[in-house]
Amino acid sequence: MMTIQASDTVAEVVTRCPSLSRLFEQEGIDYCCGGKKTLDAVCEKKGLKSSELISRLEELAKSGAEDNVVDADAMSLTELADHIEQTHHAYLREEFPRLDKMTKRVATVHGDKNPSLHEVRDTYLAMSQELLNHLAKEEQILFPMVRQIDASKTAPQFHCGSLANPIRQMELEHTEAGSALEKLRTLTDNYTPPDWACNTYRAMFDALAELERDLHQHIHKENNVLFPRAIKMESEKKA
Repeated sequence: MMTIQASDTVAEVVTRCPSLSRLFEQEGIDYCCGGKKTLDAVCEKKGLKSSELISRLEELAKSGAEDNVVDADAMSLTELADHIEQTHHAYLREEFPRLDKMTKRVATVHGDKNPSLHEVRDTYLAMSQELLNHLAKEEQILFPMVRQIDASKTAPQFHCGSLANPIRQMELEHTEAGSALEKLRTLTDNYTPPDWACNTYRAMFDALAELERDLHQHIHKENNVLFPRAIKMESEKKA
């Protein structure tokens, strides 16, 4: 049985049992960018009893319900980098054009009745453009470095010095994406469409909610698994 302590960080819990991310999603608890906070700290902020949350987490872990989420911690660095590209990067590149059309259409048609839709459109556009640049930097610079570290017996010499330098920039960009997601959730009233919303309006909210869920998983795998393990491996191979 999985034992969870109030002093465990959210990221540690999700890394040990990835399916528990669903419960954190339900409670609006950030396990990616904010994953380094302890359960005690997040419960205090959310007004939850840590003992009750821990009981729910342990029960869900025990049941193994829907535990088909990929175990990132069991992968090699190369396997994890490949998985992130093939799963999360591919998803974003496929979904962004669809959301671009929907946010534009809904803002154009319904923006007079709900002015916040224009801000949803602007926030989405800025975030998607920044993330596309982010993906390119990971695929062309950071991930090849990670694969090189994984395949080498000793730490390679990189033009940027240490892996920690580009990783620091990627984490900063993750935080900015997280802030954009929080803004979208606020603007959309937790992705709740009004009664009068048309099918495209509803589909847009559903797609934005799914985008948030995928990005949370994506960022968690990088911030809390890939990045710290890559930095640790580089340090060990320098010794």
